[in-house]
Amino acid sequence: MQTARDVLTPDALAMLQSIAQAGSFAGAARDLGLVPSALTYRVRQIEDALDVLLFDRSSRQAQVTEAGAELLREGARLLVEIDAVANRVKRVATGWEPQLTIALDSIISRPTVMELCEGFFALNPPTRIKLRDEALSGTMQALTSGQADLAIGVALEPGSSAGIQGKPLGTLNFVYAVAPHHPLAAAPEPLSDALIQQHRAVAVADSLQRGSGLTFGLLTGQDVFTVATMPAKLDAQLRGLGSGFVPQSMARPFIEAGRLVVKKVERPERVIRVSYAWRGAGKSAQGRALQWWLHQLESPTTRSALLLQHRGL
Repeated sequence: MQTARDVLTPDALAMLQSIAQAGSFAGAARDLGLVPSALTYRVRQIEDALDVLLFDRSSRQAQVTEAGAELLREGARLLVEIDAVANRVKRVATGWEPQLTIALDSIISRPTVMELCEGFFALNPPTRIKLRDEALSGTMQALTSGQADLAIGVALEPGSSAGIQGKPLGTLNFVYAVAPHHPLAAAPEPLSDALIQQHRAVAVADSLQRGSGLTFGLLTGQDVFTVATMPAKLDAQLRGLGSGFVPQSMARPFIEAGRLVVKKVERPERVIRVSYAWRGAGKSAQGRALQWWLHQLESPTTRSALLLQHRGL
């Protein structure tokens, strides 16, 4: 006996659609250039393999059963996907990657990334885009471990790993900020480490999958509230749940609105150089999707927007 895989071919699914559209086996047979008996035989093969009745033959019309309607719905979806796969394979042969995975540090402007995605998808490319949320050294690790093709917002120098290239994205200035109702808001400046240590810090967890990862600005023995992303850290500090350094570009709207207070500290001003990095040493090793993204990142306006164009939480 034939199995479902044997009988549920694209041709068979298209045949079932023709029967449903024609409303009868005789009408579908004429449309398909078959004799009715041959068409009936093929349908019975499918029904036997699935052990279901697809069409009610009690009348002259071919009435689709509930099971048949479900198969037609799923069959139509599968036919569309088969066509899409065929088109994707043809276009991948022209140099497009099946998928491009981009690791994004949480300091990167998500609205700007979405605008770039919008521009990319307007090309109607065959490449799927997958975005990964990362933080600190996990952003680079996603690239070096092969889980990403492009990393944006690398807080460390990309280094000289084989097959990894990198370029500067820009610099980020950080400010020490607290909510107006936080105890440190009214404390005299500059804030000493001894005073800061008495209050809870908010820290972003490193998304590094192995190892201890990185931490910035924490003092030994200080109570720490750890969150997953920089926007979550900013939200926590707006609520007065702790204090710490945040990118000035992300905090600016809240500072201007009086929802955050910038405090001078005894420690040096914090400025971080940020990079982007990608897999593929030479252009010949790059797919067309990666080439498109790297071309966009050559624009100073785009690089600036990725670091500075943030919106409110």
